[in-house]
Amino acid sequence: MKPGSRLAIYHPPGRIGPKANPFGKDVANLQLYRALARHGGYARVDLLSNLPVADADVAEDLFPDVRPPCQVAGGSVLSVEAPAEGGILFRGQPDLESLAWIRRKATGDRGYSLAGLIHTLAPPAMRQIIAGALTSPVQPWDALICTSPSVRDAVSRMFDGWGDFLGERFGGEARPRPQLPVIPLGVPAQEIRDKADRLGARARVRSDLGIEADEVLVVWVGRLSFFEKAFPQPMFRAVEEAGRLAGKRMHFALAGWFPGGEADRARYEQAAAAYAPSVQVDFQDGNDPEVVADLWAAGDIFLSLVDNIQETFGITPLEAMAAGLPVVASDWDGYRFTVRHGVEGFLIPTLGGPPGALGEALSARHAIGLDSYQSFVGAVAQHTAVHVGRAAEAIAELTRNPELRRRMGAAGRVRVREAFDWPVVVRQLTGLFEELAALRAATPGGAASHRLHPLRGDPFADFAGFATHDLGLDRRLRLRPGAGASDLARSEGVELDGAFRMWRAAPEEVGRVVELLAGAGELSVRDVLLAFPVERRRAVQMSLVWLAKIGVVDWL
Repeated sequence: MKPGSRLAIYHPPGRIGPKANPFGKDVANLQLYRALARHGGYARVDLLSNLPVADADVAEDLFPDVRPPCQVAGGSVLSVEAPAEGGILFRGQPDLESLAWIRRKATGDRGYSLAGLIHTLAPPAMRQIIAGALTSPVQPWDALICTSPSVRDAVSRMFDGWGDFLGERFGGEARPRPQLPVIPLGVPAQEIRDKADRLGARARVRSDLGIEADEVLVVWVGRLSFFEKAFPQPMFRAVEEAGRLAGKRMHFALAGWFPGGEADRARYEQAAAAYAPSVQVDFQDGNDPEVVADLWAAGDIFLSLVDNIQETFGITPLEAMAAGLPVVASDWDGYRFTVRHGVEGFLIPTLGGPPGALGEALSARHAIGLDSYQSFVGAVAQHTAVHVGRAAEAIAELTRNPELRRRMGAAGRVRVREAFDWPVVVRQLTGLFEELAALRAATPGGAASHRLHPLRGDPFADFAGFATHDLGLDRRLRLRPGAGASDLARSEGVELDGAFRMWRAAPEEVGRVVELLAGAGELSVRDVLLAFPVERRRAVQMSLVWLAKIGVVDWL
């Protein structure tokens, strides 16, 4: 198998199939893994996890309806065969710290490259995780993929500040940083287009919703969370004012799910009644792909006035563009990277709150647990504004001008096909993996001074001073008087004796140890271990301590 023809992906939960009420990052990662397997040109994709996953389950998750285009397999992240052979371990999250220590122990820092993906920067806990790249053996031939220039710039500033603090605290020069390439997420452009263009779908859905031919349907798709996505009042008000400006009856369909259940639904309905009294507002099940596909077919304008620092990219504007809808979106982080103002739609100006004591207090309260993350990020969003007047004008202009809607919708489809279709994105990712491999090969290296994480090392070494003795190779052992095979038989019936059995040798191997000691009278640990194959000696050595624990073996 040629280098690069094997891809290792780390997904801690193991199964990657669709979940109820998914977050955007989960949907994006599932599509990304499928796209890498389908379009990456790999002969084999290994899904590594913390829990065992059968090869058949990996295939079912990645390709539920079609035959996999490559070999797929499950495996443990503690086994580095797959990344060492393929040269890369990809993770759909930005936490590379533990993976870097696993790599150092198993192969050394130069064994392969690591690549993580940043979905959000807002949670302080996530920022701490990302900052771990500067205090762990993450190397310049590793990468944290940023989905937009705004994300890259924010991470660079964070690394600058954190690096300056570490230098101030400990002295010394700046430590290695991972690469910060900008590679967007993608969408299946043709699949979305085909669903939006289904014959008769537009007329059927609009009839079901009671929308006349000359009336306009505005669509939102996304989680219906005012504290982690977008406060809806500006959108309700903008659609209401657009209807008055254009002299048209407006319809607004919001497809998603409410994290707060019926209580959140009631809040949204109250806001809709207050700010959009003349608009027909419908809440749809955004977890049903057929419902979303119907709205892409029936819609005229896509609206997403995101105001939340949790949002860093935004998949739904791309989906709307692939469906042929013009986009009215807030001028916000990744949105301005995907939507070009005046081409595929309109970007609406945003206004951030004032830096200073109140923002610092918000952060401090969350840091000490007085406020939840949702309260922290929601408070920031409540004090971030989107220009309601500009949004209303943009929606009204699109409402009055069907030709403009058609032109911007067509431009959106071209934009997605050329820049954000999955094959295009996958080419950028595989190109990055090749660049990291070349950088790794070209960088001279030496032996690492710390093979294990100094804070998470071998507990038998870290706490060696706690015990009187340790089980070194020269430690001498013997059976206790009267002890023997009968003790092992009795142990099988004692549940506590069986605890943590996976760390020890098999019962027949433990029986062999007892036979050796019974025959010799006294042996060193080394002598016992030499009677077993090399690959079994560590388990046998652990069993020697266990035999002493249950009173079968004495040590001298």
